[in-house]
Amino acid sequence: MGMIKEFKEFAVKGNVIDMAIGIIIGVAFGKIITSLVGDVIMPPIGVALGGVDFSSLSIVVKEAVEQKPAVLISYGKFLQTIIDFTIIAFTVFMAVKGMNALKKKEEAAPAAPSNQELLLAEIRDLLRDTK
Repeated sequence: MGMIKEFKEFAVKGNVIDMAIGIIIGVAFGKIITSLVGDVIMPPIGVALGGVDFSSLSIVVKEAVEQKPAVLISYGKFLQTIIDFTIIAFTVFMAVKGMNALKKKEEAAPAAPSNQELLLAEIRDLLRDTK
């Protein structure tokens, strides 16, 4: 019974739930980025490269015989995956860089001094004047 209780405490801790939410949001964000790359960024790049589709590039290891399909090394799919990864990584980098710039602007604005700091400054000034 003790192990079930320990597991229940572990599973409902805030850290585990926060991690699960982060993973779910990460997967959803991954789908958005994949769509951005595949549907928005890659078509213009494909046009700029003359309509080259890397995913169809392959080397035939063994020709197709009767109903057996050909054995292929699909290096084009690998190249396409590398290009997609590079674009996705750059897109995420730019998004994080933009968010960090916004955070720095928020942090750069100095906070107004607290009441305690104002009181201490007043006491300091009074002590300086009495000398």
